[in-house]
Amino acid sequence: MQTAKAGKQKRFTVKEWSWIMYDWANSIYATNIMAAIFPTIFVSIAGDAGDIWWGYGTSIATFIVAILAPLLGAVADYKGMKKKLFTASMLVGVVFTFVIALVMNNWRLMLVGYILSRIGFSASCLFYDSFLTDVTTDERMDKVSSWGYAMGYIGGSTIPFVISIAALLILGYGNPIAQKFSIIIVSVWWLLFSIPFLKNVEQTHYIERTPETSIGHIFRNILHTARDIFQRKGLFLFVLAYFFYIDGVGTIISISTAYGTVLGLGTVGMILALLVTQIVAMPCSIWFANIAQKITARKALIGAIIIYTLICCVGFYMGFSLEPHQQAYETALKADYTDQLADLTDENAIALRDAGAKYFTDKNAQGKLNEEAAKLTDEQQSSPEVNRVMITFAEFIGKHAETLQKFQGAISFSTVLFWAMAFMVGTVQGGIQAVSRSYFGKLIPKERSNEFFGFFDIFGKFASVMGPFLYATIGAWTGRSSYGVLALICLFLVGLVIMIRGKKELDALESHSAD
Repeated sequence: MQTAKAGKQKRFTVKEWSWIMYDWANSIYATNIMAAIFPTIFVSIAGDAGDIWWGYGTSIATFIVAILAPLLGAVADYKGMKKKLFTASMLVGVVFTFVIALVMNNWRLMLVGYILSRIGFSASCLFYDSFLTDVTTDERMDKVSSWGYAMGYIGGSTIPFVISIAALLILGYGNPIAQKFSIIIVSVWWLLFSIPFLKNVEQTHYIERTPETSIGHIFRNILHTARDIFQRKGLFLFVLAYFFYIDGVGTIISISTAYGTVLGLGTVGMILALLVTQIVAMPCSIWFANIAQKITARKALIGAIIIYTLICCVGFYMGFSLEPHQQAYETALKADYTDQLADLTDENAIALRDAGAKYFTDKNAQGKLNEEAAKLTDEQQSSPEVNRVMITFAEFIGKHAETLQKFQGAISFSTVLFWAMAFMVGTVQGGIQAVSRSYFGKLIPKERSNEFFGFFDIFGKFASVMGPFLYATIGAWTGRSSYGVLALICLFLVGLVIMIRGKKELDALESHSAD
């Protein structure tokens, strides 16, 4: 009777809303720090290899959490431990995110701060996911899980994200104050909206601690959980498929703007495109949960994997078609502009030269440099070195007009593709994560939810190690970041094959869940 009543209940309980609000609280980290703003800041400060270092930093953070996840999960299953570990992880993430803003003059310290903050963020999400079994019923799990992602997109991501963009546009994207604000707001928002969770969510399923409880006992529990997963063939097939497809999802989130920055796409345009992702993702996350209930979770996840495969194809072509034009432009720029003006000593001429190098990708390049020159005094404009910059700039445009035209056209085309990808990602990003989480949550013993989610998390985190590592390594080896994106297609295809070929076992698993 209680189960039927719970299934018909439409309004969220206080516990469910408080749990949902943590997605509202922490999603700004995923947007500002992991995906949109901070990666572009980091790459601009770290230089040409910035996206490579970003990939390695992401791999290190996720690898550490992946190693610790089963142990943390096993400890958290004991009475009173889950909330303590969640709180500690959340505070580590909040504090080290704030630290990033304090060390923005040193990209190495920024990378260390990012790694530590991401460890705290990822660990808190492990405990947050496992709390799903404490706050709701199996019948409402898809709905509650999807609303968590939906509220995260529309609130935690969009509102502070828009505020951050406004600060960057008003003060200038390169303004240190605006950049620090876009990071500090993450810590403040995250901590403030975590309060409902800290106040109202408690662990209701747990294992009692006994005098026999010890480190050895905990490790035996871990091995017992691992054996349970491997022995349940349907469950094992699902987490194996999850390992591959969530790899691609997490990697796309982590490297999208860094990838676009390396290709020379406009930073503001990319961030606005990702804002579209957040807006589209809110209703699509809820819609995806409804689709999963109608056609089964397995079929819904297969559809999402196919869409992600198409997204990777578009992303590969975006870079593959742009990189030859980018290389031709950079070769010409070095030979006939940068090297020609390398011996300048006049500070005004050097500043004008550096500004000019950024304007060649603009169709009104000459007009923009003239505006920069007009800011100088008459005496400064009459400097021989300033005149030399203006002449060299004009000669470069005349000599390489065709190269510039092709490069500008390629950037415009790739920007359109980036916007298309942003929309496509928004349709499935929240849904694939929400349904994966709730699908897994229905299939596991509630009192051992942290142990099982610990292994669920380790599959996801090791995948997140592999994805950025493949992207960074293949990109460095080939000299073309687009080939790194191509590797992600293979990961989605492996997950897709497992989900399709494992139909019998997965259908039995879904039937068992329905029963």
